[in-house]
Amino acid sequence: MTKKVAVLPGDGIGEEVMAQALRVLSAVSEIFPLKFETRHALAGGAAFDKFGSHMPEETLKLCRESDAILFGSVGGPVADMNLPKWKNCEANSILSLRKTFNFNVNLRPVKVIPELAALCPLKEEIIARGVDILFVRELLGDAYFGEKKTFLKDGRRVATDLSTYTEDQVASVAHAAFKAALKRNNKVTSVDKANVLDASKLWRTVVHEVAQEYPTVKLEDMLVDNCAMQIIRDPSQFDVVVTTNMFGDILSDAAAVLPGSLGLLASASQNEAGFGLYEPPGGSAQDIAGKGCANPIAQILSVALMLRFSFQAEEAAQAIENAVSLTLKQGLRTTDILTPDSSGKTQAVTTVQMTDGILAHLMKLSPVLS
Repeated sequence: MTKKVAVLPGDGIGEEVMAQALRVLSAVSEIFPLKFETRHALAGGAAFDKFGSHMPEETLKLCRESDAILFGSVGGPVADMNLPKWKNCEANSILSLRKTFNFNVNLRPVKVIPELAALCPLKEEIIARGVDILFVRELLGDAYFGEKKTFLKDGRRVATDLSTYTEDQVASVAHAAFKAALKRNNKVTSVDKANVLDASKLWRTVVHEVAQEYPTVKLEDMLVDNCAMQIIRDPSQFDVVVTTNMFGDILSDAAAVLPGSLGLLASASQNEAGFGLYEPPGGSAQDIAGKGCANPIAQILSVALMLRFSFQAEEAAQAIENAVSLTLKQGLRTTDILTPDSSGKTQAVTTVQMTDGILAHLMKLSPVLS
C-alpha cells in the first residue's frame, strides 16, 4: 500500500535539506517493499507570501489526507522578526499543527556519535560512557496551554500562567515512554517537581500507575533541577526521559548541545491515534540559506523516525541511521560539524555531497543488493 506523506519544507534551508531527505526516501522505496506518495504544501513565511497565513487551510487539508507529515523549518532573519511575514511565524506554523492534530507526545533522540565526540562540550571520560537519550515530552498541557492572565492588583501589574494536567494526559505520554523503553534499554526516568507542584504530584502518581503495566521496565523519579545537573554530569545514566511540556522543552534543548550541532538531531510528534509529524528541531538558518552548506542529516534522520513510528519500517529506519553513521565515519563533514583532524580523514562537503555519501552507504546496506 502506498503511504501518503505531506511534505512541508518551509523557509530558509528547509527547501534545501528537504530535497535531500526526499532523495533518501526515494531510495528507501527502491530498496525496501515500501511505496510513498509525497505531496508538497506551504508553511511559514513561504505560505504567508501566497495565502497571508503561516499555516493556511490548504496545507492543513493536505495534512489531513496524509499518513504522516514531514516538516522542514520555518522563520525568517532575526533582524526581520517584526515584519508581518515573520512575526510569530514559528508559533503560527508548528503550534497550529500541534493543536489541529492533537500531537500530545514529542520524541527527541539525543545521541553523541563517536566520530563527532570532539564536538561535544563534555569531558572525554564522560562521553566515553556513552550518550544515547530519548526525551519523551508531553505537548498539549502545562502552562503553555493553561489559562493566562495579565491584570492590575493594587495598582501593580500581575501575570499568571496556569499549569494544568489531567490524569489522561499524563497516562498517554507515560505509555509512549514505556513502550519506547521496551525497544531500548528498559529504563524510564520520570522528571517532575513533585516536592513543590501539585501538577507534578499528579504526574508522578499517574506515571507510577502506568508503570505497573510494564513490569520489565525500571522506573525512577527525578526532580527537574537534579535532572538538569545530571544531564551534564553523567548523561550515560539515562535511557528514556519522560516529562512535562515545560520541563521537556528546557531539558531537551539543553541536551541538544551534547551532539555538537542541531544539524544532527531529529524529532517526532504524535497523537494518540499514531499520526505523526517529523522535523529537525533546528531553525531555518537564513544566514546560510542558498549556500549549499546546510547539514541535511537532521532532516534525513527525521525520515528514519517517520519510517519507524508511522510506518513500522524498523529495518529501513535502521538502514538510514547506519548509513549516516558510516558516512560520518568515512569523514564527510558539512561546515557545522567540521573539526580539525590530524589524521586528515575528514573532508568538507556540501549539502548534496553529504547526501550522496549517505545514499552510497544506504545502497550497500540494502537487503536487496547485499
